[in-house]
Amino acid sequence: MRRAVILLAVALAAALVAGTDAAGRPNRFESKRAFAFLRWQVELGPRPAGSVASRTLAARLVKLLPGARYQAVPGGLRNVVYTVRGRDPKRYVVVGAHYDTKDYPGFVGANDGASGTAVAYELARALRPRTVRPTVVFVFFDGEEAPDDSSFEQNGMRGSRVAAQAYKRAQAMVLLDMIGDRNLGIPREQGSSDRLFARVRASASRVGAGRVFAGQTGTILDDHVPFARAGVPSVDLIDFTFPCWHKSCDDLSAVSATSLDVVGETVADVLRGF
Repeated sequence: MRRAVILLAVALAAALVAGTDAAGRPNRFESKRAFAFLRWQVELGPRPAGSVASRTLAARLVKLLPGARYQAVPGGLRNVVYTVRGRDPKRYVVVGAHYDTKDYPGFVGANDGASGTAVAYELARALRPRTVRPTVVFVFFDGEEAPDDSSFEQNGMRGSRVAAQAYKRAQAMVLLDMIGDRNLGIPREQGSSDRLFARVRASASRVGAGRVFAGQTGTILDDHVPFARAGVPSVDLIDFTFPCWHKSCDDLSAVSATSLDVVGETVADVLRGF
């Protein structure tokens, strides 16, 4: 019995070294680290664009990702851009997430803001140069939220509008938004690229998360839209059925490290497939 336990432990250790779990599925994403960064963001409190808390978060990203830089956004706002060089420097893809929250008193945006930022940060931190074919440009968008939901198309997506023009030659754009809720389900958003979402679904199946990425929903205005309008194949990974959207219940009780892991593992596999 003792020998069997030892052999099992050795097998599990070998799987982790090889980048797979005990079932042989890819295991490339550290969800505990991502969730810790999500928690840290929430502890900052509300983080509306241009606020002290938002700028503190941006500065933290620049510090944690050596070589990251600011990209100016009108209105005194700032995207954070971090680039990981690929084996083919002529090709690049963009992975994006917005780091600001809605400007509501007490709204901490654990899912709507912090979850996408946490997954994008952990992917950026873990990805090593030349381990994937294309260069990967991670963009943390400022000013996604509009002061008023009714004027979102005119006054929202401020950071992504700037980034889309700077990176309009991207091979693809993957947006992470509201991907941490406990009851996660991510259908294909109607404005997203069919081919790119099919790639996401194939990756999800490989990492054992195929059931999460199923079905179809309507068109959603989000940070992928400026890229799509610039001609970049784009996909919005979002669970828009989240019941606490723009509500005070969007706190730590509404999110899960398991959901971050599902998305993180899937996107890590997507990036390795380009």
